[in-house]
Amino acid sequence: MKFKFLQHTADIKFQAFGNSLKEVFENSALALFNTIYDSKIKKKKKFKINVQGHDLESLLYNFLEETLVLIDSKNFLPSKIKILKFSEGKFKIEAEIAGDDAKNYQISMHVKAITYNEMFIKKEKNKFISQVVLDI
Repeated sequence: MKFKFLQHTADIKFQAFGNSLKEVFENSALALFNTIYDSKIKKKKKFKINVQGHDLESLLYNFLEETLVLIDSKNFLPSKIKILKFSEGKFKIEAEIAGDDAKNYQISMHVKAITYNEMFIKKEKNKFISQVVLDI
């Protein structure tokens, strides 16, 4: 399981899972994508993003926020994300996002923002788990 959605009174909350920090970050982005739409998106365009933070939670926040900015500013729907470089010690990520123009698809939900509310990244039994609440 890459991610699961949890009960939340007003917003969307999910947990993402991975065998590494890189994988849990990629699966967190996939959960964000799945919140916005629920159909298969073609891979016609690619964008690169570079983000940094001062700890893992701020790195995750900035990573998801940069993806959301790309969605909103470029009218772009991502379908796949690949982290090219992940520097855990320096809290930096370089990623490539593939997708298509949003005009070609039906949007399920608009995500206003990523929040720090209830956010965490932790390791349990050699697996990583992230939790994020999205403001909708």
